[in-house]
Amino acid sequence: MGISFRKTVFWGVASDISSCPASDRPEVVLSGKSNVGKSSLVNALVDNKKMARVSATPGKTRLVVYFNVDDAFYLADLPGYGFAKAPKDVKEKFSKLCDQYFVSGRKISLVLHLMDIRHDPSKEDIRMLEYMNHAEIPYFLVFTKCDKMSRAQMNRKIVEFGKILDFHDDARIYAVSAEKKVGLDDLRKGIEEFLFPDAEQTACE
Repeated sequence: MGISFRKTVFWGVASDISSCPASDRPEVVLSGKSNVGKSSLVNALVDNKKMARVSATPGKTRLVVYFNVDDAFYLADLPGYGFAKAPKDVKEKFSKLCDQYFVSGRKISLVLHLMDIRHDPSKEDIRMLEYMNHAEIPYFLVFTKCDKMSRAQMNRKIVEFGKILDFHDDARIYAVSAEKKVGLDDLRKGIEEFLFPDAEQTACE
């Protein structure tokens, strides 16, 4: 693998679109509910438990948090939706930030949309998939906390999700567990191959 996820550094945070870094490299965005495990996945992918703060209170992250992965691409962790324990006006502010992010014209190379494998998709999940399909934004579906189920149970859940969510038959689907380090290598490889297909071809020649 050409990208070293261990060479990831914290870039900073953005409270509005003007505070985001320059679009000088690919940008991979993490989206999903506030208790789905986005920060835990960041830490697991880069093999650093202290890289992203994991809050005991879902919804505490109210900014876009940026990480520079091996000087090759940005990993952007968006505020989660739903379940956030915050005043209504604060919720509306960071919900608006997420909405603006996707319509700002920033070049989003890939979205990792996270969903807890144990629970049915939320209405926000359904809307997000509909929006990305309509806007033709590339995405991977990443089902988290897969260590809580057997492989047979996971397969059944993914089939069930396919009846609720409008994702294509050839959609890239990953089942991961940040806690048990399951599925992380496949996801890392998938991200690298998607962002840098030419490098992959060159390596094979």
